Amino acid sequence: MSEELSLSVIILVVAILLLQSIFLFLDARKRNHNYWLWGIVGLIQAPMPTLFYLVFVRKIFQKNTD
Repeated sequence: MSEELSLSVIILVVAILLLQSIFLFLDARKRNHNYWLWGIVGLIQAPMPTLFYLVFVRKIFQKNTD
């Protein structure tokens, strides 16, 4: 038996992927990273591209030595 996804679930998933992609694109462009790459990768799956971007590209857990 195959279950069909309801329209509301599909709309929710599409909205999450679009919002993630837009965030990654705009933030990467602001910080001069490969913004087209991050925008496209953000459309593929969630939330791993955002987590990867924040940890390895933006380095949000890096200690400041100021």
